[in-house]
Amino acid sequence: MKVYTQQEVAKHTKADDCWLIHNNKVYNVSDFVADHPGGEEFILDHAGKDVTALMKDELEHLHSDGAYEMLDELLIGALSSSTTTTTTTTTATTTSATTTATKRQQHEAEMHRRLGANVTDTKNAETGEQEYYLNDTDLVADKKNKFLDLNKPLFHQLWYANFSKTFYLEQVHIPRHVAGGSARLFSSDFLEVFTRTPWYMVPILWLPVIAFNVYRGLQQGLTTENTSVLFVAGMFVWTLAEYMIHRFLFHLDDLLPESNYSNIGHFLLHGIHHYLPMDRLRLVMPPVLAIALAIPINYLMHSLMPLAQGYVMMAGLLFGYVLYDMTHYYLHHAKVFKIHFKEMKTYHLAHHYKNFEGGYGITSKIWDRVFGTTLEL
Repeated sequence: MKVYTQQEVAKHTKADDCWLIHNNKVYNVSDFVADHPGGEEFILDHAGKDVTALMKDELEHLHSDGAYEMLDELLIGALSSSTTTTTTTTTATTTSATTTATKRQQHEAEMHRRLGANVTDTKNAETGEQEYYLNDTDLVADKKNKFLDLNKPLFHQLWYANFSKTFYLEQVHIPRHVAGGSARLFSSDFLEVFTRTPWYMVPILWLPVIAFNVYRGLQQGLTTENTSVLFVAGMFVWTLAEYMIHRFLFHLDDLLPESNYSNIGHFLLHGIHHYLPMDRLRLVMPPVLAIALAIPINYLMHSLMPLAQGYVMMAGLLFGYVLYDMTHYYLHHAKVFKIHFKEMKTYHLAHHYKNFEGGYGITSKIWDRVFGTTLEL
């Protein structure tokens, strides 16, 4: 493994050339800067520096186990022994009182177990701390403990894996990151096209449908005032549908049968988004899935309401959906406005990176509060 000095690492401080030090290891996080859940500014503020204490600080910037797994994939070398002692001693002094130190030690012990026999247990002469990074990773031993190989089509691996439900759900909720942003789902180019959806496809597909529904409602004799009220009512109905779909369909985890087919269905429906939350092309709802959900909702709407009102209510509901998917993408990949959206970004990313069993609202917390699933940050 290549060895770097602190001075060498300190030269890499730009978004497209960003290195960090963590536990005396050197990481090239350039491909991850734009996708950092907390925003790229948090990484760039510490580019070229040691972030060991920062990543363990519960109040400042506590990271999940998934964050450490992603970091492991970006490892490029070790810190020079001439600077290791100073760094390690400073880090140990800073973090010795934190409860997260134990968790990290457990993580490193687990990583040590995963890396296999060619990793040598060495100790820093002054600190006595284990240094597991000094030898190359045993890739064969490492792959045996991986969930899925992100360099290969994921569906094929899931189809033949036959993971237990418990193991699958545990692994799929540990976020991963792919250099370049998107992993391949199918080996077939034809099928792969249907799994990748740029954000702008959502308004392109649904705004004409919304306009048509409003037109049909007005054509049936609704006044402008009634149309406006029904449209807003439809948007409000969507906020409840958003919560229900997310909680009771996308997160049907406990009710999944013990079956490889159910694991695959869960993964295709929503699991892949939790597995690769910063994948820009698998964030908004694919048109095929959106249409499949819209058809029964449209039928229900027209069954409960007169024809004209049904058209406009459905238009409002669909517009609420468009705002939802645009907000969802915005929270993941933009520097958001401080009013409302900053809070919702933190809230939603906590759903991904801290506790997926709560915080189901994307556009707001209204229904989380009503149903008692609010995440306490």
